[in-house]
Amino acid sequence: MHSAVAAPVQPVSRPRPATADFTLARSRRLAVGLIGPGRVGGTLLDQLRAAQPRLARHLGLLLELRGVAASRRMWLDCDDPELNGRHGGAQIWRPTDLDAFLAHLRGTEGGPVMLIDCSASEAVAARYADWLAKGVHVVTPNKLAASGPLERWRAIARASAQGGGRLRYEATVCAGLPVVQTLRDLIDTGDELYTVEGMCSGTLAWLFNHFDGTRPFSSLLREAHALGYTEPDPRADLSGLDVARKLVILAREAGWPLSLEDVQVESLVPEALAALAPEAFMQQLEALDAPMAARLAQARAAGGVLRHVAHLDREGRASVKLAVLPASHTFAHARGTDNVVQFTTRRYCDNPLTVQGPGAGPEVTAAGVFADLLRIAEALEPRP
Repeated sequence: MHSAVAAPVQPVSRPRPATADFTLARSRRLAVGLIGPGRVGGTLLDQLRAAQPRLARHLGLLLELRGVAASRRMWLDCDDPELNGRHGGAQIWRPTDLDAFLAHLRGTEGGPVMLIDCSASEAVAARYADWLAKGVHVVTPNKLAASGPLERWRAIARASAQGGGRLRYEATVCAGLPVVQTLRDLIDTGDELYTVEGMCSGTLAWLFNHFDGTRPFSSLLREAHALGYTEPDPRADLSGLDVARKLVILAREAGWPLSLEDVQVESLVPEALAALAPEAFMQQLEALDAPMAARLAQARAAGGVLRHVAHLDREGRASVKLAVLPASHTFAHARGTDNVVQFTTRRYCDNPLTVQGPGAGPEVTAAGVFADLLRIAEALEPRP
């Protein structure tokens, strides 16, 4: 008897520049400033710092972190030369002034500049058009610009086209999953979008993946809150507004002029709890149990499952609601905090194109922002 042992598969490496000297001779420099060093922003800073040597060595990309701005204070590298290693522990800071922040990033050499907005600030989102018109690139997971007033969004698009600054916002929808990029590729290659259907909240996905009647809904919500899956005030998730913003972003990416007020949104927050202070709301979560148990019983009577679903079609009908789906539906088999988005198009009409994976968490969200940074950096002209 003879036995055969397969040879081990050797990893395939991507081509690398022949020498470091060659790489640095054709390097691309990008001055970066980050606004909002919270959970996502702080994680992104860690990812950027860890990747800086590798990107310089293999891609000739020199990322220069020149400043970090929080809501009340900012740290600039001219003040603290160790900013790249410890922005939070830096001893020298100034009151936040975004005009001065940008002026510092731009410096005197006139190279490309990128602002990364990891805040959830309306005031910051309102400045995108001005920054893009000045040729400053903007990358963000902040949904407020892309889902905000339609006229402002059009002004942002015009500013980008005229000023040369590029805007990317992949992480506004489903964290690090390539949902926006997939839709952009479909449209840019001549496909036609018919419908979008998705489970676009990692929080709500986790809740309804686990809500099987063995535990009260309030108990699951408290666990999700303790695990950090929800916003500090879980009503931000339960209201459905965050998912509605994601639907608006996808619609606009497809060229459909959808606004937030066009989306029919079902809130899962009882009216009696809507106006409470966050602490009082958390103390009264049991008020959710009876209505949710009734919804679960209805779903089971119909032979289906409960899932939180966003839906959009080319007629402009858009909704975000808790729906009963057949047990055979793709969404019925998602796991954990998985987001699932299905695109039905002219090409993918019989079997929708599906993007699925973890849709929550600072690591994957920061990675989505980082990937957008790299896509913009790839288009920068090398400098001797």
